[in-house]
Amino acid sequence: MLELDEDQFRRWAELLHARTGMRVPPERRSFLTTGIGLRMREIGCECPDEYFDRLTGGRGSPAEWSTLVDRLTVHETRFFRHPQSMELVRDQVLAKASDCHDGSLRFEAWSVGCATGEESYTLAMVIDRSLERHRGTGASAYFGVVGTDISQPALRAAREGIYSAHRLKDLPVDLLDSYFEPLPEGRGRVRECLRRRVCFTHSNVLDAGGEPFAPLDLVYCQNLLIYFDRARRAEIVDAMVAHLRPGGLLILGSGEVVAWSDSRMERVPSPHTCAYRRVR
Repeated sequence: MLELDEDQFRRWAELLHARTGMRVPPERRSFLTTGIGLRMREIGCECPDEYFDRLTGGRGSPAEWSTLVDRLTVHETRFFRHPQSMELVRDQVLAKASDCHDGSLRFEAWSVGCATGEESYTLAMVIDRSLERHRGTGASAYFGVVGTDISQPALRAAREGIYSAHRLKDLPVDLLDSYFEPLPEGRGRVRECLRRRVCFTHSNVLDAGGEPFAPLDLVYCQNLLIYFDRARRAEIVDAMVAHLRPGGLLILGSGEVVAWSDSRMERVPSPHTCAYRRVR
């Protein structure tokens, strides 16, 4: 079992914070040492200082850093993880469709910290179902979802769009039939009709302000900001708000931002979801 002295822990925690913005407080020391130790064992490295030097300079360090970050970030996610938030997404899509008078509707969404893609595909399913009535009038409707994450392995899994029976078990049968191709052993792959509406790209949330997005109708960011200190959370949220078009919706995890306010945003009344709308 790897052990880090105080100075080593401080250096590793500062490196992680500088590159990803994530804080590792002393009470989570075992989490950091376990993740580093497991990766060191995989590559046959015995000295944490040697591994640190490898990550901060020399050939191959970016690839190795990407692998370590994947070990240290939590990818716990599932389809329809927070149904109440998805109801707000549905209402946002329906409201925009009702306001569309020229017969052509576009809806753009950003899934921040998308991990292995379940959240992004859930958003795509909700948006697609919400647009069915609009299409039924003969009007055209386009939507796109961008999923971003810092983990390259997680993004590869998201792009593949193949999920185990365990991950699919709680999805309604009608959604499984409409949006997933059955595979052996109860697995399913997201159908092409939905996958072509969702793209995944590597991004550090610290760079949120510089993302080259068109004005967005929805920014969805839950269970990510908890890994950052309070000041950094506010900076990230401010940067995400800048991408919203007037009337656009921002959905955050409950309790992830406290005492945050922005003159561009108004709180959306909801007993179960933390949501804001950009003032028109």
